[in-house]
Amino acid sequence: MTTSSIDPNRILLTGENPYIRLSETDDGPVTTDASFWRIIFSPGGPGHVLFLQSELTNNEPRVYTDNINMTRWLQEGIQGSINATFGNLELPAIEASFKSSGDIRSFWTEHIKTRDEEVDLTWYEIGEPFLSHSLPGSNPQRPYGVATVLIPANGARLTINGRFAKGRPFPRQREDRKHSTCALAFSESWTLPY
Repeated sequence: MTTSSIDPNRILLTGENPYIRLSETDDGPVTTDASFWRIIFSPGGPGHVLFLQSELTNNEPRVYTDNINMTRWLQEGIQGSINATFGNLELPAIEASFKSSGDIRSFWTEHIKTRDEEVDLTWYEIGEPFLSHSLPGSNPQRPYGVATVLIPANGARLTINGRFAKGRPFPRQREDRKHSTCALAFSESWTLPY
């Protein structure tokens, strides 16, 4: 019997999706939820988007992007299935520029700049990377499959114009691997069946 090394599903996007979910206590509510995307390939083209909700935004969801078509496509499907708040297509899209810096062996920072704001997301105290792979339909809440290299961060911070978001990351387990509420997610591909 031969097995194929080719995933039989259609690739929707490939890129990166680091996230920060901060809380003041381990079992407390999320005080900052940030989902960052650097997309290399998608039906909406390449680009960047940050979905953010925090006490720094008065708990209002915000969307920062350099490609509105890609962002709306992402909201309608994948991001909306992860967090319905960020799936709202009525959210205004704030035009922004994006750059990254760091060395993922020690820290990584994503810099987002608009006309009025500078947002920085930083991950540090980097843990051991692992590959997570799920096939489409394996999660009843989401039809998508995803393969990604997850790199947990035991330290993370988010600032807007120099003001620090409250809360911190908390450790989690993903099966037998140490994980966190904050992680870098690189080499990420989302799939659906043909």
